[in-house]
Amino acid sequence: MKYAFIRAHREEFGVRAMCRVLRVHFSGFYAWLKNPLSQRAQEDVRQTELIRQAWAESGRVYGYRKLTDDLRDQGERIFENRVARLASLAGIAAQVGYKRRPGRYGGKPAIVAENRLEQRFEVAAPDQVWVTDITYIKTHEGWLYLCVVIDLFSRRVVGWSAQSRMTTDLALQALLMAVWRAKAKRAGHGAFRSRLPIHEPGVADVSPPAQPRTQHEPTRQLP
Repeated sequence: MKYAFIRAHREEFGVRAMCRVLRVHFSGFYAWLKNPLSQRAQEDVRQTELIRQAWAESGRVYGYRKLTDDLRDQGERIFENRVARLASLAGIAAQVGYKRRPGRYGGKPAIVAENRLEQRFEVAAPDQVWVTDITYIKTHEGWLYLCVVIDLFSRRVVGWSAQSRMTTDLALQALLMAVWRAKAKRAGHGAFRSRLPIHEPGVADVSPPAQPRTQHEPTRQLP
């Protein structure tokens, strides 16, 4: 900063006088004129370009922590604070989310069936009681909703479904997969407990004839 001030005002004042007032040596000023960027500034420029390249290769989603790991893999001796500072100055930022987040977005309430399971989770045989739940997974294309059906006796996944929206069909397809895999041959073969209501008018017409008796214990509503 002092050298830059001297260069900007050397037409008004003597260089040696300004160097004396600012307590710098005039030889250092003339050396700086030949190479205005300090060694640290040159290193900043070089590493900023490496950070920009690593960020672009990540699809412009990496933050300073992962960018630090990438630079260290290239043999750079650099700390997270320095990467964060250089990335901020260069306008490089991590992708932290998506426009649409999971949640309720309206829709008519579903029809809730009676809870017949009543939290009795001790089962003596397979395909007597199934439980299910829905979770969501963050991907680069948005949220993926996953519904899984588990047999309480064996603790195995007997059905699942994944879709881009949390609808009745998501839970229904997981249940139908479980029914078909279990090859149920008579009605009333098992009980089904879901934390989401999936019963709607017309659903019974879609299910195969050998479907187990389904019961639901909902805690929230589907759109």
